Amino acid sequence: MATPSAICSSEPTSSTSPVRVDKKLEVAVIPVSDVDRAKQFFTKLGWRLDADFPFDNGFRVVQFTPPGSECSAEFGTKMTAAAPGSAQSLYLIVSDIETARKELVNRGIEISDVFHPGTPGAQFQRHGSGRVNGPATEHASYRSFASFRDPVTAG
Repeated sequence: MATPSAICSSEPTSSTSPVRVDKKLEVAVIPVSDVDRAKQFFTKLGWRLDADFPFDNGFRVVQFTPPGSECSAEFGTKMTAAAPGSAQSLYLIVSDIETARKELVNRGIEISDVFHPGTPGAQFQRHGSGRVNGPATEHASYRSFASFRDPVTAG
């Protein structure tokens, strides 16, 4: 079953069609098993809390944004039918992976050592199959990784 997607307008609707419409990914919804524990985890990551809105009908939306990012993560109650843990292999892009990894370690986040794939797709393998320790040769862009998991979204 496909996950429903939506388009949300940031400006009033106009009758004229522009030649080009900017498209920005601003929010990714992450299914979690415990909203308050997930909120604690994202706070521990050092991300900015943008919203925590509970409503009388049981709906709740919590939104966090990583430093320097234009895309936020949202989670809550009654937001998605997706199972906790089904959002996987999301990338947090950083300019200096070793410094970013040290920051997360200092925040108490369990994170792998820096690695690069020795076989295609190895960065997606949970148990490290095909991974080579250390950054990619010549620190090539989008080739070095460190993985971590939010224990609350894991299900």
